[in-house]
Amino acid sequence: MGAGGHGLATAYYLGKNFGITNVAILEKGWLGGGNTGRNTTIIRSNYLQDPSAAIYEKSRSLYETLSQDLNYNVMFSPRGVMMLAQTHHEVRGYLRTQHANALQGVATDFISPQRVKELCPILNIDGPRYPVLGALWQARGGTGRHDAVAWGYARACSAMGMHIIQNCEVTGVRSENGQVTGVDTTKGFIGTKKLGLVVAGHSGQLASMAGFRLPIEAVALQALVSEPIKPCMDVVVMANTVHGYMSQSDKGEMVIGGGTDGFNNYTQRGSFHHIEETLRALIETFPMISRLKMLRQWGGIVDMTGDRSPLISKTPLGNCFINCGWGTGGFKAIPGSGWAMAELMAKGEPGPLAEAFNMWRFKEGQFIDESVAAGVAH
Repeated sequence: MGAGGHGLATAYYLGKNFGITNVAILEKGWLGGGNTGRNTTIIRSNYLQDPSAAIYEKSRSLYETLSQDLNYNVMFSPRGVMMLAQTHHEVRGYLRTQHANALQGVATDFISPQRVKELCPILNIDGPRYPVLGALWQARGGTGRHDAVAWGYARACSAMGMHIIQNCEVTGVRSENGQVTGVDTTKGFIGTKKLGLVVAGHSGQLASMAGFRLPIEAVALQALVSEPIKPCMDVVVMANTVHGYMSQSDKGEMVIGGGTDGFNNYTQRGSFHHIEETLRALIETFPMISRLKMLRQWGGIVDMTGDRSPLISKTPLGNCFINCGWGTGGFKAIPGSGWAMAELMAKGEPGPLAEAFNMWRFKEGQFIDESVAAGVAH
């Protein structure tokens, strides 16, 4: 269920890695029309905890060859991602992450303010409140085209003979003796022996249809783009202290993201004061953007877990599997998440990538705690 990036990637790797092509992908809206088409397209893998770094690095490395694998240009651009350290606390945090990444085999560097200025001249590194004291730099991170990732996977799935059924909302999950037997949809009943729920912010509703509860909450995350301007920035900059991140798309628009709304909701708009706050903060670090006009703003419904790490897990319902909880960092994980979820669905047991992300870890206290370490505006 769910024809966003993660659902389509799961289907693709079921076919490619396990030869399972008797797959239907159900989507209540249109293909890639949820968070997949709404994110700010940043791809990186400089996470602190080992299970996170492993799955995000797997994902980043799959992105490198994805256009060739799918024979569809996903416009992956490894232009480099920097995460600014603007307080001494952040400097220490990022140095710790750099050492952790070195042990995990992920190439990151902590760079000086001068190097930051060389890589991104439009940055003001001497801001009165938030001077730039350095940055964690991942040269092999970058951006991609989010729609193309969904379309590329969808085309490859379709070529394998899978069915992508759009405008087909699931209204109920049927089970017998604790095993899933099928789903009721707005287009009728579909029988199945295995079910994968990959629906991001709506995971809670589908889980309740399947008879269990999830440790997640849904909240709106916003993004916006400016009017198109000439090329002025060829890297991705995340400024966690001032609470915003920015890159320039190939159309010339400045793509800006910020924090999630402070309350649970299911809107795809989000509240306006967040935009005001994000832009106010970014103007301190990028003075030139005060001259720009906002072109579009929107929101996506993200699914947050308590430790800000995902769930790729079996569920209390037999042969029903869940992939959710990516929160604000889902696009960068699409290939790795699909790879791990496909292995879980094909074998019925999680592989090494998904093992740590089971949904019972909260009961046992085995958190994969990225809340602060992820360096994103949770």
